[in-house]
Amino acid sequence: MLDTPQITQTSAQSAAIIRLTIPREEMPHVMGPAIGELMATIAAQGIAPAGPLFSHHLTMPSDTFDFEVGVPIAAPVNPVGRVQPGQLPAVKVARTVYHGGYEGLGSAWGEFMGWIAENGHTPAPNLWECYVAGPESSPDPANWRTELNRPLA
Repeated sequence: MLDTPQITQTSAQSAAIIRLTIPREEMPHVMGPAIGELMATIAAQGIAPAGPLFSHHLTMPSDTFDFEVGVPIAAPVNPVGRVQPGQLPAVKVARTVYHGGYEGLGSAWGEFMGWIAENGHTPAPNLWECYVAGPESSPDPANWRTELNRPLA
């Protein structure tokens, strides 16, 4: 289920990120370890997350995902291993929230992209998801919330 989409202006948000370019099918095996590495690195530097985890796809996902997994932070992160400083951009976005398990995200994005086109908006090549509530907050996927953001050209 999707909430009613909205058009909003985001503010730039500093983040700690790990950039990954992987085949689509590797996502379930790569995402968890990258999140663990990211969170361990910021914790070791005494930095707390300033918002939910996100994945920022730099191009529209295809068979290869070129994306950043990241977390907003309020203090600068020192680069360590794959963890680097990054940023979510200040842009005009179409935004909605998807309610449900991660296996439904592909369909949710399809529905959301349909709304964007039907309402006369032109999407930019990138997009991001913020994992507002997931398995860490409830064992029931019906309670999970993923914010979908599509910058507009």
